[in-house]
Amino acid sequence: MRTPTKVLIVEDEVHALMGLAELISGWGYRTETARDGIEGYEKVLAWDPAIVVTDLKMPRMDGLGLLTKLTEAGNNMAVIVLTAQGSVELAVDAMKLGAYDFISKPVDATRLKTILANATRQLDTELELEVTRRQLRQSGVLGALVGHSRSMQEVFGLIERIAPSNVSVLITGESGTGKELVARTLHDLSDRKGRPFVAVNCAAIPETLMESEIFGHEKGAFTGAMERRAGCFELAEQGTLLLDELGEMPIGTQAKLLRVLEERKLRRLGARTEQDVDVRVLAATNRDPEDAVAAGSLRSDLFYRLNVFHIHMPPLREHREDIPDMVNAMLAEMNQKHGRHVAGMSASVQEKLQQHEWPGNARELRNLMERAVILAPDGGLIEVAHLPSGFGRPLATPVPIGDGNSVSVRVGATVGEAERLLILRTLEFTGQNKTRAAELLGVSLKTLHNKLKEYEYQRESGGI
Repeated sequence: MRTPTKVLIVEDEVHALMGLAELISGWGYRTETARDGIEGYEKVLAWDPAIVVTDLKMPRMDGLGLLTKLTEAGNNMAVIVLTAQGSVELAVDAMKLGAYDFISKPVDATRLKTILANATRQLDTELELEVTRRQLRQSGVLGALVGHSRSMQEVFGLIERIAPSNVSVLITGESGTGKELVARTLHDLSDRKGRPFVAVNCAAIPETLMESEIFGHEKGAFTGAMERRAGCFELAEQGTLLLDELGEMPIGTQAKLLRVLEERKLRRLGARTEQDVDVRVLAATNRDPEDAVAAGSLRSDLFYRLNVFHIHMPPLREHREDIPDMVNAMLAEMNQKHGRHVAGMSASVQEKLQQHEWPGNARELRNLMERAVILAPDGGLIEVAHLPSGFGRPLATPVPIGDGNSVSVRVGATVGEAERLLILRTLEFTGQNKTRAAELLGVSLKTLHNKLKEYEYQRESGGI
């Protein structure tokens, strides 16, 4: 049988206090009473109610004072405020402080009963979600993230602590480690869940279009601007915006971004007026942000503004013990996606997964599992034959490329020549897969494309 929800009633007028207690207890709630905010706070500490119904104007400590103390103490109970006629402004102040709802005096019993029922349902839902999250974390799962290892559990703990807030977070890690999954999990565990989650890869946007993509533009703001267009901030209104590969954003755009973060206002390109924005901003980079600041590609003031909290995603090679759990989760997802029923992996495949260096990290594992699920027999196991040719080859030793020679550089070659040779040989090794080559080289796809354009120009002009 369900335990009745505990409701504390705080009211200085005795007849109103007794009347509310009798009314609410008659609806099946357990009730306690207090005559002012100080006594009410003491009852909260001693009795731990789920809901507090409090008057606003009381001696010693009023309702706003009680609500403030409860908020500062981190209590997550629902507070329902009673307001006298003409005190709507105070009720609004109470809502800003975190009150669940308010009701005017004289109290409408039907409305109060509805508010109490809604608050109880919300508290029950939050409790269920908290229990579910705790159970999932104990089983090595948080959102779309999987891992029992110490490093991943540390990431989970940090995500759970900061997800409910609106602070900016800087997420770092090598390409493919799951930085966007961290951002999505932060969004899904916040009260912004259900609102837009917008992810923007700054490396994939041409510099000439960057400001328009981020901030939007008015019709006629520049050549080709045929109509008004909302930017990423507007698309993410009341939700979360992830700026991926932040270090690839032009310095001038970074300055404008900093102003939006500080003032919570933006102006579309070509607009005369500013508009308010309510967006939680997360940023991600596969570079060391302090190195980027030192190199001048990331503004130091923007770095400090975004780096309120820092989450670092470890490379897969540093938490190999999580690979079996990750594989099981990916296998279930890929079976559902492709309508397959692959049962699992052979022992030889599991051994190869543990030996592999994983330069592409979790993204590489995901792509590998999708390929294997498609090739493996329905109801059977993934075998070595279903893995790419040469998978598991150690990357620490020279790899024969093209004509059978390993990558070598003549003494006296310039850094530019060595860089060009490494890029072209890596492209040969990946079968001209630029995304894979960029991951192996540890650069963004945009940087790789720029280098290839530079080499093409040099070749056409006779430079190489």
